Amino acid sequence: MSDDALVEALHARGVPSTGMRDLFDLAEWLLTPTSVQSALADFDRTHLAVLGAAAAIVAETDAEPESTVAYAAVAERLSQSRVEPIGADDVRTAARDLAAVLLCRADDDGIAVFRGVGERLAAWPSEGLPSLMELAAPFPPTPVADGAADTRMLDALAAERSFSTVAAIAELVAAVGTEPARELGKGGLSLPDAKRLALAMSIPIEQVAGHLRVAARAGLVALNVTDWMQTDAGGDWLNGSTPERWSALASAWYEAMPTDVHDILASARVPWGPGIRAYVAWLYPASGSALEARIDEFSADAELLGITAGSTPGLVGALVLRGERAAAVAALDGLLPHEVDKVYLQHDLTVISPGPLAPRLDARLRTLADVESRELASSYRVTAASVERALAVGETAESMLSFLGEISLTGMPQPLGYLISETAARYGRVRVGATNGEDQFRSYVRSDDESLIGQISVDKTLGALALVRTGRHRVASRFEPSIVFWALSDARYPVAAENDSEQIVHIARRTIRRPPPAVKPDPLIDLVVRLRAADADMGETGQAFLARQIEAAIREKRTLTVSVRMPGGTVSDYLLEPTSVANGRMRARDRRADIERTLPLSSIDGIS
Repeated sequence: MSDDALVEALHARGVPSTGMRDLFDLAEWLLTPTSVQSALADFDRTHLAVLGAAAAIVAETDAEPESTVAYAAVAERLSQSRVEPIGADDVRTAARDLAAVLLCRADDDGIAVFRGVGERLAAWPSEGLPSLMELAAPFPPTPVADGAADTRMLDALAAERSFSTVAAIAELVAAVGTEPARELGKGGLSLPDAKRLALAMSIPIEQVAGHLRVAARAGLVALNVTDWMQTDAGGDWLNGSTPERWSALASAWYEAMPTDVHDILASARVPWGPGIRAYVAWLYPASGSALEARIDEFSADAELLGITAGSTPGLVGALVLRGERAAAVAALDGLLPHEVDKVYLQHDLTVISPGPLAPRLDARLRTLADVESRELASSYRVTAASVERALAVGETAESMLSFLGEISLTGMPQPLGYLISETAARYGRVRVGATNGEDQFRSYVRSDDESLIGQISVDKTLGALALVRTGRHRVASRFEPSIVFWALSDARYPVAAENDSEQIVHIARRTIRRPPPAVKPDPLIDLVVRLRAADADMGETGQAFLARQIEAAIREKRTLTVSVRMPGGTVSDYLLEPTSVANGRMRARDRRADIERTLPLSSIDGIS
């Protein structure tokens, strides 16, 4: 094998990168029953039947173990028990898949199953796993009817679920952008943050983890040490349309799906979720719980994204599974509620959207208003604190009034215009800036209002900032100005950031910029290099392999029949119990003659 093919095979088999001295160690590990069973778990019934049939043909014909069996012979053997015959080309393809992970040899002549693999399959019936006859004559679970059923209700339900999930994840991304959510050391969100996100997303608290998983898979949020935070991609995603948002989530789901999970979900003719378990157990009889866990995760997320509804893929889901993303987005777009671009501005400072508001307008509106309810018709409320929050990220009174005027169906109510103008006029009564190396402090907070500075210095909600009074109108902190600024903003103080010239500047909340993943050296590449070097230093491979077989017999206290080539050319058999092998010689006890013998390995024709 080439080094690249060998490394790929070792990854597939889960070979450890340590504890291997040479290729014989590797061969022994690959043929242990545990390793073979683990590798067989990754293959479906057809592949397993090909292995079993080839091994059975060798056993029935008294051929040497690991003899090559023609692909046509395997196909003929399997076709005797199958409802649908299998061709030699199909057998050849399956054999090559199996050979790629070192379960057999496959060449132009046929397939040769390694002895340990054939023995493992032969032991299956005693362990409650399928026999060759059962593998060769499969009967899948009864499929659901495929007919031309009307799927309009299914598609409508899936579209409704897609819309709800996209809206909930938008709330999640916006919420962690405002205030990160803490991840516990043992895994999972802290309870206060889980409750906060559930309230913002209008979903039960037990559903938050699933939505967070979908958002993280799409790169919209990421874990920054112990906190979930919004990423730059998440901020961009919030400005996309609902179909564009959904496309990003569905694409991430599809691209992250392992090949075996995709093949099962795409080919299943039974409902997903619990309904697919019998199908998986039939198709992958040795897979165990690991495959089921992966299928359960992707099935649950598919239900969340509207790829399935009631555990059944609809029109959109079928397109996603075929990788036709553009067609899936187009189909979904025709099923989603119509988005609006106008709102009603009320005298009580509320903003009412008569339908789903276009995401780009919703994202802008959220900078200057708080969300009160999120349904098909959402409502927002403008407050002094929300206006100050908008001013902090660069809005002005003029830009806010202009934006609201453009989207309003009811003009500009006087109370709303007055609130924005008055708040903008008061904005900046508290200023935050950098100290530029002043003592041990990194930032300061100042205000001409001495009572306001006094209130800030004793505010318990700001205790983490460790504020120190440094003057009548000033306090200082050892934290960065951006941290102090956003803490004061969240505490509803009229705060603005300033530069060295006391001019107002705007600070954006930090998001996670995801660096390219660090390239880690592959330990299995180093392992293959070491094994190749050891093989080159080993000398004559036949003698080295013979020595390893004898070492194994010594460890297991086995007796060997050793065929020795005598000086005259004859071959004699000895029943020996080996005691040591070194320097090209074997020492052993002759069980028949009851004497000690020392034999050069070069004189040994074979052992059994």
